[in-house]
Amino acid sequence: MRTSAPGSEPGAGAARRPRAAGFTLIELLVVVAIVAIATAGVAFALRDSGSTRLGREADRLSALFEAARAQSRASGVPVAWQPVAGGFRFTGLPGGDQPQRWLDEATVVAAGPARIVLGPEPVIAPQALVLASGTAPGRSLRIATDGVRPFTVEAAP
Repeated sequence: MRTSAPGSEPGAGAARRPRAAGFTLIELLVVVAIVAIATAGVAFALRDSGSTRLGREADRLSALFEAARAQSRASGVPVAWQPVAGGFRFTGLPGGDQPQRWLDEATVVAAGPARIVLGPEPVIAPQALVLASGTAPGRSLRIATDGVRPFTVEAAP
C-alpha cells in the first residue's frame, strides 16, 4: 500500500481557487432588461388615454343628469343644465355644491341644445348632446334619453 504524502497528488500543487460568489455582468444585464420591459408594459397599461377620459366624462355627466332629474321630481322645482365656458351649470337645484367643471379640460359639447330640461315632470322631452375631446380627435360620445328611460352613453355617429 502506497501512501502518498500530502500535496503529492497530481494537480494538488496548484491552488484551488474557490468560485467567486456573485453575479456575472451578463446575468445583471438580463435582469435589468427584464425589469425595463416589465415597467414599460405596466406604464402603457396604466396610461389614461383621451378616449378613456372622454368616456369617463360622459358617464359622469349622464349620472349627474339622472341625479338632477330625480331631485327635480322630488322637489317639484324645474331643473335645467347648460354648458358654459370651461364647464357647465345646473339651474334650479338648491345649494351651489353641484359640479360645474369637466374632469378633463379638453372636453367640449360638440352638438346639442343650449339647455337640457331635466324635470320636474316624470316624462321629459327626448334630449341628446354630443361630447368631444381635444385629446381624442375623431371620437365623440352621445348622451341621450327618450324622455322616459335614463340617459345613456353611446358612440356618436
